[in-house]
Formats: sequence, structure tokens, C-alpha cells
Amino acid sequence: MPAYLARRLGSALFTVWLMSVLIFVLVRMVGDPAYLLMPPEATEADRQLFREQLGLADPVPLQYARFLAGMLRGDMGNSFHFGAPALSMALSRLASSLLLVGISLALALIIGLSLGVVSAVRRGTWIDRLASIFAVLGQAAPPFFVALLLIRLFSVQWGWLPTGGHGSWRHLILPVCALAWYSAAGIARLTRANMLTVLEADYIRMARIKGLPAHVVIGTHALRNAALPIVAFTASQFGVLIGGAVAIETVFSWPGFGSLMVEAISTLDFTVVQAAVIVSVLLFVSINLAVDVLYALVDPRIRYRQ
Repeated sequence: MPAYLARRLGSALFTVWLMSVLIFVLVRMVGDPAYLLMPPEATEADRQLFREQLGLADPVPLQYARFLAGMLRGDMGNSFHFGAPALSMALSRLASSLLLVGISLALALIIGLSLGVVSAVRRGTWIDRLASIFAVLGQAAPPFFVALLLIRLFSVQWGWLPTGGHGSWRHLILPVCALAWYSAAGIARLTRANMLTVLEADYIRMARIKGLPAHVVIGTHALRNAALPIVAFTASQFGVLIGGAVAIETVFSWPGFGSLMVEAISTLDFTVVQAAVIVSVLLFVSINLAVDVLYALVDPRIRYRQ
């Protein structure tokens, strides 16, 4: 296991470095912030002076070396648009997004596991059919479309919840539901499929013959052996929800990571885009590494080559 972790850490560091190169080059292909941030009456000499002040007039390799050295120190420069440290802005907005995504994923896992297990145990009943309808609708409807429907019903028509903003638990309900439905549908379908396979296994029949209680057979034996692909899928949904949060945060005016990325891209704020992408990559590779370790805890049959 230590050797495996060392290889994975090396791979993660290489991924972060490669993404830093890609995002550094790509943002400079989008446009010149001097034309966007300077007033229209500015001359070309004024724009050149502006580029020199920001360090954008230097050769790209020198700019990247400076950026990489700062990144290793935890300094990714200041925002062109706001003047604040780019890394601090990304981390502060990330906290809001993680709150939204974390609650959404937890809700999706609770609903998806419950529906998947119940529909597998009650296969062919009305509960199974309702769970299938829930799963199909959840994966067919984009989260932003669900968000608009929820706003129409619960905010505009009935007036029960705010249309957007940030400040209390009531502002979380609609965006969490809009995000969670898609992932809950996927988790429910995967749980049902894996549970149906496991419930036909010989050791489950043996456990039932022994007279073990149903909750022990289902919860301890069946669900644990069906959990490995569910763990992998749930971990992948974290990235899906982060991506879906961009649209949801825009619809609900939620001050999160996605809305910061939209603002930074629209203003060609290179430093903020770079900081946001690097933070995202670090988050994703950390989650993937944690999931790999969790595999061994969920399924003792897995052993990593030393």
C-alpha cells in the first residue's frame, strides 16, 4: 500500500503540473485583457504599459516560470479585475460551492441508496415502478431545467422559498434539490442493478436459509458486496455536481466557485481562472486518491500491488 500511494501521489502531482501548463497557455489564447480592462479611448502605448505592469509583456515561458514558482509558494497572483489575491478568492468561493455540492451529494446518496435497495427487494411492485420513473426523469432532465421548474413552482407560484441568494438554510433548498435529483437517479439505478445481482448469489441464499433477519441479509451481506461500484459512481458524481453547480449557481445567484469562474472568464481575469482550475484539479485528484483507498476498506478482497 505505501508504494501504491507513492505512485498515486506522483501521478497526481504530474496531473496538477500538466493542467497548470494547459490552463496557463489556453487562457492566453482567449484574448488580451488590456483591451477589456482599459477604457476604449486608451492608446496602444497605454495598453502596452498596462501589459508590462501585469507582467503580460514578458515571454510566455518566463511568465509560466514565474507563475509556477508562485504556485509552489501558494501565491497565484492578484486578480486583474478585483485586485485581490486570486487563490484567496478561489478558496473563499470554493467553500460556498462545497457546501452546496456536499449537501446535494449527501441527499442524493441517501435517496439513491434507499430507492435502489427498496426497488431491488420489492422488484416488480409499484414501489419499483415509481423508483424507475424517478430515476428516468432525474437523468433525463438537466439540472438547470429542474431549477427553473422549482423556481416557477415553489418561489413564483406558491411563494414558499426565495428565488435565489445566499444567507439562510431556505436559500439552499431549491439549488440542493435541483442538483441532487440527477445524481440520486443514477445512484438509484446502479444500486438496484447491483443489488439484484447480489441477491441472486449463493451466499445470500445460504444466509436466508440460516434464518438471518432480513435487515442483516440486505444491509450487511448484500449491500456491502454491491457497494464497490456505488462508491466509485458516487465519487464521480462529485465532479459532475461541481460542473452542474456552474449553471445552478447562476440560476440561483449563489456566490460559489462556478459563478466565480464565469465572472473571471468573461473579464479575461487570467490569474483567477488559473487559480480556480488548479484548486479544482487538486480537489479532484485528492478525492480520487481517497476513493482508491476506500475501495480496500469497503472490499477486503482488493489488495494493491507493492
